[in-house]
Amino acid sequence: MRVVSIIADLAVPDLPQAKDFYADYLGLRDEEFNLGWVARYTSPETGAHLQILTEDASAPVNPVVTVKVVDIDEALAEANRRGYEIVHPLTVEPWGVKRFFVRAPDGNVFNIAEDH
Repeated sequence: MRVVSIIADLAVPDLPQAKDFYADYLGLRDEEFNLGWVARYTSPETGAHLQILTEDASAPVNPVVTVKVVDIDEALAEANRRGYEIVHPLTVEPWGVKRFFVRAPDGNVFNIAEDH
């Protein structure tokens, strides 16, 4: 599996309230997107970024990390081959991402995604 980027997914109770800390205090001023339940903020100087979310709109649990990959089908096949639990099936989401959720052996849930 070829990983393109890894983005922390932090659960917050309120996106607008959390924006003050993440956008202003941490300097992640560029809002790459905001779907009302998830938003990504990026530093214009360094490119550092993270996502904050209240509750995933289409999956049963919140992920702790988003891993962007080159080939989502290959990533899913490898997860299945290893016997990892698929928490959210491979789905093309309305916002243009193809993704699935996999549970690591330690219990953490990862959002494995490919831009579609």
